[in-house]
Amino acid sequence: MLNLSLWILLISVAMLCLGHGLSGSLVSLTANQAEFGTDVTGFVMAGYSAGLLVSTFVAPRLVKNVGHVRAFAGLASTVSTAVLLFPLWVDPIFWFLLRVISGFCVSGMFIICESWLNASSSNRNRGTMLSLYMIVTYGALGMGQLLLNITDVSGFVRFIIVSCLLSLSLVPLILLPSEAPSVEGSRSVSVDEIWRASPLAVVGVLACGLGQSAFFALGVVFGLAKGLPLVSVSIMMALPPLGVILSQYPIGWISDRFDRRTIIMLLSFLAAVIAAITLAGGYYLSRVLLISLVTAFGVISLPIYSLVVAHANDHLQKEQILGASAKLVLLYGVGSLIGPILVGDIMRRIGGDGFLIYMIAVHAALGGFAFWRRLNNPDQHKAQGREVMTVSPVSTPAASPALGD
Repeated sequence: MLNLSLWILLISVAMLCLGHGLSGSLVSLTANQAEFGTDVTGFVMAGYSAGLLVSTFVAPRLVKNVGHVRAFAGLASTVSTAVLLFPLWVDPIFWFLLRVISGFCVSGMFIICESWLNASSSNRNRGTMLSLYMIVTYGALGMGQLLLNITDVSGFVRFIIVSCLLSLSLVPLILLPSEAPSVEGSRSVSVDEIWRASPLAVVGVLACGLGQSAFFALGVVFGLAKGLPLVSVSIMMALPPLGVILSQYPIGWISDRFDRRTIIMLLSFLAAVIAAITLAGGYYLSRVLLISLVTAFGVISLPIYSLVVAHANDHLQKEQILGASAKLVLLYGVGSLIGPILVGDIMRRIGGDGFLIYMIAVHAALGGFAFWRRLNNPDQHKAQGREVMTVSPVSTPAASPALGD
């Protein structure tokens, strides 16, 4: 059983994810309504990833200097203020800077929550805690998308709701009856070391960053370009993370018993096929079928990141895992910085279908690389006793102090 402190922390995570889930789609929607253009919208949305990259270096040091609660409070107050500034001045450069601030603060808040959850759990309940954490994370992220349907004539209401949710995520941490955990260091690992251990991990994390960031950043714009009303767009963006709650465990279970490269390859190709079917269907697809295909795409593609991280861990020494996690997040951040900009430019040139063409290219390339690795290294070994890590870059598996090294 989880103790009271862990349940309180999960409530904080839920509030954070609700606000975070609404924020990204809201900014993308508002940018589309302001006629920024998909390339400019992609640039604005990429600001979050730029902030994430900075956060992986700065946030852990901030925790070391002032502690978990004070660091979380400072970040929550800052991002709550930044969110309220979006509707005050509708300008792409200004919004990009606000997205950088949001990415820095929200990523830092996730780092603090995850490191606290990890330190507060034991070997007896860590598996249960991680499962509940992923259910809360994906569930709240999905539910946050549905808040797009709140009536907002002034253009301020939904931003105020995001600000309130992010601010309220601080309250459970303040009320925790136990002290925050101490922060310990860990061994740093270079990208070159990870590449030598698992080239697929490096390519896979970059591909996940390129694909998943574009999906969440421009998915709303794609839905609107397909003629969906806002209610349907919000459902389309909510169902994939909600569906991952059901798909993550069985996919991880299968990958623990077979060559992970094969599972990564099959999921990548299947995601590309689903995107291709959606592209081929065009405007002939009914609203329900389009949403179903996008949901299937998300349910299949989103768990790939955790498989890639687990594959890296299969080939690393135990003392390298935390340090490698830090570098994998940085690689994901690089991909997620490029993804929205790239897909936004493609959509500007060829329209909404560019979103699907981009997804096909990214996932087909990842599947092809995984296939190539299997051909060139058929004698695959897997470390014994290491089950797939239930992690998601939507939060961040960078809860390790190694990020501050």
